[in-house]
Amino acid sequence: MSEQDIIHKGAGVELVRRLANQGDRIFTTARARELGPEVGLSNGYITQVLHHLTNSGWVVRLHNGLYAISPTVPGVTPAHEFEIAMALVDPAAISHWSALHHHGLTEQTPRTIFVLTTTESSVPGTGARDSYRIGDTAYQFIQIKPERFFGTEKVWVGDTRVTITDLERTLIDGLTMPQHCGDFAEVLHAFEVSRERLNLERIMDYALKMDAATTKRLGWVLESLGLGRDRLERLAQFPIKGYRRLDSSGPLKGPYNRYWMIQENLPGKVTT
Repeated sequence: MSEQDIIHKGAGVELVRRLANQGDRIFTTARARELGPEVGLSNGYITQVLHHLTNSGWVVRLHNGLYAISPTVPGVTPAHEFEIAMALVDPAAISHWSALHHHGLTEQTPRTIFVLTTTESSVPGTGARDSYRIGDTAYQFIQIKPERFFGTEKVWVGDTRVTITDLERTLIDGLTMPQHCGDFAEVLHAFEVSRERLNLERIMDYALKMDAATTKRLGWVLESLGLGRDRLERLAQFPIKGYRRLDSSGPLKGPYNRYWMIQENLPGKVTT
């Protein structure tokens, strides 16, 4: 079967239309094989059909055996970047800077989609530290231990439900990896913006599930927002050996806060 036969005689295009009509904006090769006979395509031709549909711009290859209908196809609402992220890895949650933006905690729009997943998951790309590009969009996968994959919620993005880190988990992730949230100044701004809607008990529970450094950073930040130490006693009592940097991505300089066991390595406090 030639490309002319596949594309211009309609079988491939009809397959795309059938997928769109059934809501399969993102689909697998296996799904295409299921629908192939309905448009006159045998299983043996599906791989070739998808190859030519990709070259002709009808579908976009996302990963091995995974495709999305092209946003240029008339009458089809393109798949949202968050929807694509959900299809690329399992489990998955939109996180870090992307979640900050979704929750209205930053005015900056990140160019990269940040995705939280587990170390047991296979992520696309050349390595866990590298972003994975699909067209003009980069996806950054951040792998954590399975027991730390918590604090997520389902939200609607357009007409699609996706998983995203909730407000409190998003802020906690900012304390652990500020480099994936713009920077630490952006994280502090997010805490200030969210102060009135922050669930104090929940965010303390989250920190205590993480590690001592995160717990002490959270205590320092919440106290700086005006919360009394009597409300933060759970965080203060968490055992820790040695000081931790407030900004984990910042320099090893700055005054020491003995109560929180935090080195305040922030601009204005760091001296050379």
